[in-house]
Amino acid sequence: MQLPNEFVTKYKKLMGAEADEFLSALAQPSYGGFRENPLKNGQPTATIARATGKVPYVPTGYYGQINGKSLDHVTGWVYSQEPSAMFVGEVVAPQAGERVLDLCAAPGGKTTHLVAKMANKGLLVANEIFPKRAKILAENLERWGAKNAVVTSESPADLEKQFPHYFDRILVDAPCSGEGMFRKEPAGIEYWSTDYPRECANRQQKILDSAMKMLKPGGTLVYSTCTFAPEEDEQNIAWLLKNYPTLKLVPIEKSMGMDDGRPEWADGNADLVNAVRLFPHHIKGEGHFIAKLVNGSPQDLTIKKRKKKNKRKKSSVVRPDKDQLGLFEKFRVLVFPDYQSQQLILFGDQLYDLPSEMDTDYLDGLNVLRPGLHLGTFKKNRFEPALAWALASLPSSSQRVIEISKEQWQQYVHGDVIGINNVVPNGWYLLVCEHHTCGFGKVVDKTVKNFYPKGLRF
Repeated sequence: MQLPNEFVTKYKKLMGAEADEFLSALAQPSYGGFRENPLKNGQPTATIARATGKVPYVPTGYYGQINGKSLDHVTGWVYSQEPSAMFVGEVVAPQAGERVLDLCAAPGGKTTHLVAKMANKGLLVANEIFPKRAKILAENLERWGAKNAVVTSESPADLEKQFPHYFDRILVDAPCSGEGMFRKEPAGIEYWSTDYPRECANRQQKILDSAMKMLKPGGTLVYSTCTFAPEEDEQNIAWLLKNYPTLKLVPIEKSMGMDDGRPEWADGNADLVNAVRLFPHHIKGEGHFIAKLVNGSPQDLTIKKRKKKNKRKKSSVVRPDKDQLGLFEKFRVLVFPDYQSQQLILFGDQLYDLPSEMDTDYLDGLNVLRPGLHLGTFKKNRFEPALAWALASLPSSSQRVIEISKEQWQQYVHGDVIGINNVVPNGWYLLVCEHHTCGFGKVVDKTVKNFYPKGLRF
């Protein structure tokens, strides 16, 4: 890997005696990693067996690579994520029942971590401005088994108009110059220039300004980047503290190998040591910067709520009609008798379960890709369940389960019909392979008709 001369000169000056060790680390291979999914209520032993160790600062994190076509990955029991990036979710530490915003969420590594931390309770709005990346985000959340996530594709400036002072926690994992990922993604080097970090910092400040307008008084803002650039890191936090006097930078508990923020790389504010830097010559991972800020005191929240006036118009969200509810209930009672829906809404012929913490009028005017858990599709005189519902369910939640072998699972994801020997009543079943919920199948005599989505087959 050939680093730009200007980059080398910059960091030799900044890093001083550490520079040679730092620059040498960038020439070493990157570390792969993955997290296991606590929502699945089982351990992905096949993938863990190939791991090369535990990530010490993430209870669910491991070093190693995953097979993208394995049972563990396809059913959402694991998520591939670079080890340093895993620490961001630990710092955000969202609680069940809170309203949380992941403002720059794609492809979804940190978002899935937040969902797991929240135990699928509360509301997580996962936003990505670019539609194609937002689609990938939605797919990753569905595989993970997210129930409490609403995926939007909006600019932060437009999103702020919908959610004034709405969220308990906001993560801004800002688009950045990517210096910390150079050894993992060397293609990023060709975009780098001496001016690029400052250009990114300006863009990040606009995003942070929008985030502040959506953060509740007393709420928590976590800002993270995968760059070493002080312009995008300490200097942006210094900018935040100067422009938003209610913000306080709070300490992050650091594990071995993690560095303090560098006040001397910004305005000298001693509080900047409370941020954390992850350098590849000190930790088994790529470059990251994380800062955690709290917005004022809980007393401020009461004052602002009293003054707030919300004159929103009545929601235009469509609810299923009586016939549609009948078709849905017929399936639910048969397959998931204990499932309790929150807010059933329609997007076209698609049925979703919107988290109860999300007021439906907040959806008006938003580009929403996934308004909660996708339950299924209404077709002529029938309801067809969605893969997302299966992946968000445990085998024990269904009274209609067919256990399939690993070979049959491979047939299933290929799109083939599965033959079965046992005689069971015709109709819908949840398919389970080695305790992994895989999707739905419809039994007709002794065959299982395949409903695995065509776009996902392999």
